[in-house]
Amino acid sequence: MREINAGVIQDNVQKLFASTCCDLGCDVENSIKKALDAEKASSGKKILQQLLENINIAREDNIPLCQDTGMAVVFLEIGQDVHITGGYLYEAVNQGVRLAYKNGCFRKSVVKSPIFRENTLDNTPAIIHTDIIPGDKIKIIAMPKGFGSENMSAVKMLKPSDGVEGIKSFVLDTVIKAGANPCPPVILGIGIGGTLEMCTLLSKKALLRDMSQKSSDKYIASLEDELLDDINKTGIGPQGLGGKVTCLKVNILTYPTHIAGLPVSVNMQCHASRHREITI
Repeated sequence: MREINAGVIQDNVQKLFASTCCDLGCDVENSIKKALDAEKASSGKKILQQLLENINIAREDNIPLCQDTGMAVVFLEIGQDVHITGGYLYEAVNQGVRLAYKNGCFRKSVVKSPIFRENTLDNTPAIIHTDIIPGDKIKIIAMPKGFGSENMSAVKMLKPSDGVEGIKSFVLDTVIKAGANPCPPVILGIGIGGTLEMCTLLSKKALLRDMSQKSSDKYIASLEDELLDDINKTGIGPQGLGGKVTCLKVNILTYPTHIAGLPVSVNMQCHASRHREITI
């Protein structure tokens, strides 16, 4: 049994959020550069150039990429042969978030009650998802999720008879209804299968995939490409001002489901797809 002190987890959570709020991953940056080459509309090109300039300024000056530094989402993959010592795991995660947002002067966007709306003043509690896996290591994934895009996300319990065409129709309708609100070009995480909550979690996890990678399932990979093409034909374009590039990437994750169901979730993400991970 390997022991890992809660303080180590806290320190790593703090470092991950401090860096990812200011330094966008190279995979996302490269996808925007490719989009710039593909975009034909002058307004779209100008916006994509501004996004790239913003990425560089944020990275060089170590300032937030976006004023919405998000609600802190944390994915933990914990080896079953790990024993956490020196404190409570979730409090260590929340303290790491708390310090990152305080020391980085990041916007505190979390309210204690969804009804009464009093700010917690430290951007906690985080949303924490935990998986137990084989081994004696812990993987921590930090994901600040802004709500301009989160608010445009949707879930629908389709009937099995709706099939793939029903899935495609729902995804496309979600993007069209969102319009400029999620600050396109967007990235879509799509979860298909499981239950109501499972497909929604899958759609969030799908956003973590490297932008250069497709699904390992050939059929799902082709569906990703088809949806990407259909979305970009809508003409919504960068920031909703028209153009060829409305979506940078479509990522789909699936899970077995009930014979009577076809749950589908679309988790919308703006171009500022911020996430970073470490294994300890």
